Amino acid sequence: MAELKGERLEKEMQRLEEMCRYEKEHQDCAFICGIDEAGRGPLAGPVVAGAAILPKDSRILYLNDSKKLSEKRREELFVQIQKEALAWSVGIVGPERIDEINILQATYEAMRQAIEGLSRKPDLLLNDAVTIPGVEIPQIPIVKGDAKSLSIAAASILAKVTRDHMMAEYDKLYPEYGFGKHKGYGTAAHMEAIRRLGPCPIHRRTFIKKIVGEDE
Repeated sequence: MAELKGERLEKEMQRLEEMCRYEKEHQDCAFICGIDEAGRGPLAGPVVAGAAILPKDSRILYLNDSKKLSEKRREELFVQIQKEALAWSVGIVGPERIDEINILQATYEAMRQAIEGLSRKPDLLLNDAVTIPGVEIPQIPIVKGDAKSLSIAAASILAKVTRDHMMAEYDKLYPEYGFGKHKGYGTAAHMEAIRRLGPCPIHRRTFIKKIVGEDE
């Protein structure tokens, strides 16, 4: 990453401090875990949840909502978060399960998986906009939390990059759908491919009924 100096560095450090507000409000908690997901909206592929516990003094430059970052920057931060985090994990729920229980419940399931996969048990969860059912750890839902909390931002990058890597692998299996480009989202090219070729094994059947003419 390019080195920041002077006023630009000072401005970035100020932004990062502002993103620690929720973490600072709960200094009594030893391990604060950010939770976020990627892939609720696509027509194909899994939903992935990320969980990240950062050191209290962690200030990873450029860390932000994954949607606000370039792919190159996300990849760099993905590696750095894994190095700096006290604990991190991802949970993955595939398209068949999404069709079975619906995307919201599948998202919760992926989040619970991510929490259970952590090497340290969190004292507090900071979640991006949701309260996860079936979890006994105290939770704080934060609307647009991936832009307001460093912990949630880190989780959002873990989830997004993990899912992007998976979709790149699926692109090798099903190259005719263009998963490497659109990552399963409903672009015009993707929907045209579904109409022309029919669905492949990673399509969410409940999401594509209208496209394939199965809508009731």
